[in-house]
Amino acid sequence: MNITITPRPLTGTLRVPSSKSMTHREIIASALAKGRTEVTGITWSQDIEATCRILTLLGVSMKKSEGEKGITLIIEGGLQKQEGLLTADAGESGSTLRFLIPLAILSGSHVVFTGHGRLSERPLTPYYRIFDEKGISYTTKGGLPLEVEGKLPGGRYELPGNVSSQFFTGLLFALPLAEKDSLLVSTTPLESKSYVDMTVDTLARHGITIYDRGEGIYEIPGGQHYERGTFSVEGDYSQAAFWLTAALSGGHITLTGLSDTSLQGDRAIVSLYRDMGGTIEKGPEGLMAGTGSLHGITMDAENVPDLVPAFAAMAAVSEGTTEIIHAGRVRLKECDRLHAMAVELTKLGAEITEKPEGLVIHGKPALSGGTVSSGNDHRIAMALASITPKLTGPLTIEGAESVRKSYPRFWEDFRKLGGKVEER
Repeated sequence: MNITITPRPLTGTLRVPSSKSMTHREIIASALAKGRTEVTGITWSQDIEATCRILTLLGVSMKKSEGEKGITLIIEGGLQKQEGLLTADAGESGSTLRFLIPLAILSGSHVVFTGHGRLSERPLTPYYRIFDEKGISYTTKGGLPLEVEGKLPGGRYELPGNVSSQFFTGLLFALPLAEKDSLLVSTTPLESKSYVDMTVDTLARHGITIYDRGEGIYEIPGGQHYERGTFSVEGDYSQAAFWLTAALSGGHITLTGLSDTSLQGDRAIVSLYRDMGGTIEKGPEGLMAGTGSLHGITMDAENVPDLVPAFAAMAAVSEGTTEIIHAGRVRLKECDRLHAMAVELTKLGAEITEKPEGLVIHGKPALSGGTVSSGNDHRIAMALASITPKLTGPLTIEGAESVRKSYPRFWEDFRKLGGKVEER
C-alpha cells in the first residue's frame, strides 16, 4: 500500500499504544503462571500476535476481548509438552523468536522455528553456543528454520552482551523454572541493559526473584513459580517518539497513557528532544509537546536503538549538525535502518553522511516532498511520516502497510490529529 501525505500541522490528544516491549513480557510471564491471568490495555499488532500464536502452540490457552482502552487477554497458563514436531511461526518478530526459543526447549516439545522477511538473517549464534554447551539438540543452516529439542538445565550461562539483550530476556524467563540455580553472565559490556531491567521488573511483578549483581551478572534461583493475577500494560515511549517528532515539526500534541516512572529505555526520547531545545511538558492530561526551534546534538544510541529512525528524521529538519553514534546494531533490524534513513531522507533533500556505526546529519529548516520507501520497516514509515509538517510538498510512502507490525492504527491516529492521508 502506498499513501500520500499532504503537509499540515498535527494537533490534538492521542492515547499512545501499549508498549510492545512490555506487552511481550507481560503476556509471556502470564503464560508461564499456571492458572488464570488477565492482561489489559494491549495494543494488538503482528508481533504480539506472533508471540500469542507460539505460546498457544506450547499449550497455553488465550481468549481475547476488546474494550475502550485496548485488548484484554484471559490467559490459562502453563507450558505443556506437545507431541510431534511443532512449527512455530515467529513472523518478523525478533523479540518473539529470541524470547520463546528457551521456553520451547523448557516445554519439552520438539519445535521448528520459522519466520519471514529479514528475521532469518538476524543473529542467533549466542544460542547455538549455549545449545552446544548444554547438549541441546538443534538443526539449522544458519538463521531460520531452527529446529530445537532437549532440556534446559540450571547452571552457568554465558552470552555476549553486545549482540542483543533479547537473548538475556529469553533465558531470564526460562531459568527460574529450571530445577537448579543458574548464573547468567555477559561476557562483554551489556548493551541495551534497560530492556533487561524491564524484564527483571516484569518477573518481579509475577513473583520471580532475580538478583542483578551488576556488570551483566544475574543470579537466578531455580524451582520458582510464576504468580497469576491481573496486570496492565503501559504506553510505549518508542511509539510516542513519532508523535513528539510530529509535534515539534509543527503542531501541538498531547499524549496520554505514558508512565512517569517507566523503566523503558526509550523514555529517553523526552530528554533527548529537550536537549535539542524542544518544548515537552507534563500536563494534566498527559505529555504535551509543541512546535519549537531545535538544534543538533550528539545522540548515543547504544541503549535506545529503536529511537534512531524518529531521531534521525527530527535531526534532518533541525538547525545545525547532529551525530548519531553507537548505532551499528540497527542495521540488523527489519531493514538496515541507518542506511534506509540516510537514503530516504536524502531523497527529500537532507544532507546526511552514513558511517559504519551511525549518521552525521546537517539539518535544514525544511525538506522537499517526494516519494520514499519504508523498506518494509514500520519504524522507517512512521519516522518519515512524522516530519511531514516540515516538508514543502506532498510525501508518498511506499509500503505504508508495514506499520501493521507494531502500530496497525497509526494512519488512523495520524488522521485524528488532522493529517491528510490518501491511499494510492
